[in-house]
Amino acid sequence: MVNHKKTDLHGMTVHTIETKKYKTTSFILQVKEPINEKNVTKRALLAYVLQSGTKDFPSSKELRSALDDLYGATLNADLSKKGENQVISIRMEVANEKFLSNSEPVLDKAFHLLSQVLLAPALEGDVFKEGIVKKEKRSLKQQIESIYDDKMRYANKRLLEEMYDSEPYRLNVYGNGDEVDSISPKELFDYYQEVIRNDKIDLYVIGDISTDEMVDKVSKHFRFSKDRKEDETKAVNAADEKRISEVKEIFEEQDVQQGKLHMGYRTYTTYADDDYFALQVFNGIFGGFSHSKLFMNVREKESLAYYAASRFESHKGAVFVMSGIETANYEKAVKIIKEQHEEMKKGKITDSEFEQTKAMINNQVLETIDHPIGLSEVLYHNVVAGTNRSIEDWMEGIKKVTKDDVVAVAKKVTLDTIFFLKGAGTNGNENV
Repeated sequence: MVNHKKTDLHGMTVHTIETKKYKTTSFILQVKEPINEKNVTKRALLAYVLQSGTKDFPSSKELRSALDDLYGATLNADLSKKGENQVISIRMEVANEKFLSNSEPVLDKAFHLLSQVLLAPALEGDVFKEGIVKKEKRSLKQQIESIYDDKMRYANKRLLEEMYDSEPYRLNVYGNGDEVDSISPKELFDYYQEVIRNDKIDLYVIGDISTDEMVDKVSKHFRFSKDRKEDETKAVNAADEKRISEVKEIFEEQDVQQGKLHMGYRTYTTYADDDYFALQVFNGIFGGFSHSKLFMNVREKESLAYYAASRFESHKGAVFVMSGIETANYEKAVKIIKEQHEEMKKGKITDSEFEQTKAMINNQVLETIDHPIGLSEVLYHNVVAGTNRSIEDWMEGIKKVTKDDVVAVAKKVTLDTIFFLKGAGTNGNENV
């Protein structure tokens, strides 16, 4: 179904997906490092600085102009947390030259520009340009501050800080707002050099392309120093996750209209494990879709919540429940959420819940891989987890899951922490 080829070159792994499905060529650079408290804020700032200017296009304006000249190519950088890793993603999409009326070497120019974003940033002397660093510091601080204003994201951030208080996963992917101002252009450039020397770098090229030609172009444009040595980090072993002796309950008061109830579960299963597919089905039945137990029971039947859903983190092995409730309904909502999990542990799963969930997961995968960025994300799971699972394996894995498999996974899933952001002056925890 997906023609995915991997080529290891000195410095990076090139993944090519040859397909005639798209009229554009997509490049997705993934730069991975274990989350590190010392570097987490610098790394977030670095992602934004890299997309703001290169040696040949030394300002945002010149870089945007170069993209416009490439028939309106797009470029953006962002950050994500995948398990215990902080990943910088740099994505670029350009028109396929086969569809252009003239024979301009669009691909070659695109490779040149992308390689400069990563390997030849805009400098003043031997450090990043101060103007760019200042501008991106402002953007990063706004990004961090916006979390506080979005109460759902804020509650999620606080849940992670409490649940993983002694683990790197507690750290926010955008870093710490108090540290941003103190990062100098020199300190950031020194860190950047470490990234280029040590990080695991993967490049996905997706479109109507030839693998041999792409590998040649990468070899021509991406030159790494001889002393480059990728850090080989082991994927998180879910079985080593801490065991829960008692559930942590944290309450915080703010002037909010709607309480935010977030619950974190350890699953002891990650992407690399054989029962990962059963966990996917578990999450789908529990709270992943609009027919799920949480949605039907907490929101529809009891009218306790404005929304109630669950999601899981494939590489950390966690399931998170998110719900918006009236503060007075805290105890009742927690009780019903816990009951849905208990039902699943007892095997109380209807045929229609089970089959509908599997069908929805299947459709979700097909929808995701229909877009180049989604396709690269699905394939990148293998890099993060140190596995080699094809998309066909994925779909087959979901198909083979039985109800007994889901029950077995449900029994492993353990509530760790409850975080409740409640309205000021209300009694959401009088009996806690």
